[in-house]
Amino acid sequence: MRDFHLPGRSAVLATQGMCATSHPLAAQTAIDILSRGGNAMDAAIAGAVLLGICEPQMTGIGGDCFVLYTRPGDDEIHALNGSGRAPAGLDAAMLRAEGHSVVPPYGPHAVTVPGAMDAFCHLSETEGKLGLDVILAPTIHYAETGVPVAPRVAFDWARETEKLQGAARDAYLVGGRAPVIGEMFRAPGQAEVLRRVAKEGRKAFYEGEVAEDMLACLNGLGGVHRAEDFASVAATPTAPISAIYGDLEVVEHLPNGHGATALLMLNILSHFDIAAMEGLGAERVHIEAEAAKLAYDARNRFLSDLDHMERLEHMLAPETAAKLARLIDPKRAMASPAAVSEQVHKDTIYITVVDKDGMAVSMIYSIFHGFGSGIASDKFGILMQNRGAGFTLQEGHPNEMKGGKRPLHTIIPGMIREADGALMPFGVMGGQYQPTGHARLASNIADFGIELQAALDAPRAFSDSGVLKVERGYTDAVRATLSDMGHTVEIPETAIGGAQAIRRRTDGVLEGASDPRKDGCALGY
Repeated sequence: MRDFHLPGRSAVLATQGMCATSHPLAAQTAIDILSRGGNAMDAAIAGAVLLGICEPQMTGIGGDCFVLYTRPGDDEIHALNGSGRAPAGLDAAMLRAEGHSVVPPYGPHAVTVPGAMDAFCHLSETEGKLGLDVILAPTIHYAETGVPVAPRVAFDWARETEKLQGAARDAYLVGGRAPVIGEMFRAPGQAEVLRRVAKEGRKAFYEGEVAEDMLACLNGLGGVHRAEDFASVAATPTAPISAIYGDLEVVEHLPNGHGATALLMLNILSHFDIAAMEGLGAERVHIEAEAAKLAYDARNRFLSDLDHMERLEHMLAPETAAKLARLIDPKRAMASPAAVSEQVHKDTIYITVVDKDGMAVSMIYSIFHGFGSGIASDKFGILMQNRGAGFTLQEGHPNEMKGGKRPLHTIIPGMIREADGALMPFGVMGGQYQPTGHARLASNIADFGIELQAALDAPRAFSDSGVLKVERGYTDAVRATLSDMGHTVEIPETAIGGAQAIRRRTDGVLEGASDPRKDGCALGY
């Protein structure tokens, strides 16, 4: 139990339904949908789409999503890949011939076709109860009337505006500047798009005037996107993957996401007695950082679109983790892995909902970099993601850019099955940090028995591109020890990521937790 003398927040407890996400309006919308008879999928879609208005620098209908979910009365975990593909006419050789060594992140070639809207329409039809007209209505309302900009959103918005170009500056700036805390943000063009989708379904987004608006924008900047690229978008049902850590089974999405990286990290960490270490001590941070370097190096070598890779089984094999664990020096930092094939980004949004019938949804939804590509369509103001920057231009690499291919993704929803039968959908935002965040959360629970809200609150560290970022929640003595071990240590300007989780306990009580690093909350009823 937390010390009530100190600042903090309690877990939220309820029985009829629960949502945890990064903005209160989205959480409240999800609860409203549940109270109207919708299920967890209806509520998750409604909240997620609204987050594109509440946190437009993080996500939007021009982006991608991944989803893990269970159905009422059945704990089998299903997965849906709602990530888009590179246009058929694009490949790495074209960009190499133009002199590029990486995909230019703020140009049309970085824009993969948005996959989230197809996924939302598919899930609404196959798993939801209320229909698109009902679940999109809250976002249509808020897009028209506006939402006041929240503190963390304003903080991030002001740091991401330089990449906005053309119509995006008109749509996402106020008088040429980022909005301040409490200022209203409206997106009437998106409201119109959602009205059409609510009435006509996915076809209204991927064909006709809305698709033509996106195509005209991209083609005008030199993109090779065609109408067929948009019309052919289809989310892919898949089977999840998992690893055992202590008394937990941690469940992740198949590639092209990098959930396998989290599983490899956990498999490596299982070779160390983490529970015997000081929870906020330097030794634990060091071992975790070294495991991350090795797991991310494997990711950079092997992971890509599942149809274009062959080493997933090797990456998740117990003997692979055992060999890598032996490379870790408990007292000395190793060199960081080779540069990632994708380009670094900071954040995304995550939403989880559990309903009274036990249906659980773990959903993550993003436009990659802050404000994505910085490109928005002229008529409707749809901000386009730059997930194509997740490809490499290295010839022959599994993640080499190729037409019709999905890039390596950073966003990963998670679920945990606990030994007592409890189920916990969760997500840890923060771009590249996400596999480390998944491993850290699992370790906080399995190794230290930390209560769920405290497990999200706890200080974080992340070995990122040669720098060990250590939040201010750690002591200066810990940072000094890590520096003596050979790490280049710094306190990050921005807190590392954010997290949301709901534990569906075996007694029927729902326990929600929400990271204070974000503006959001857990709400139940």
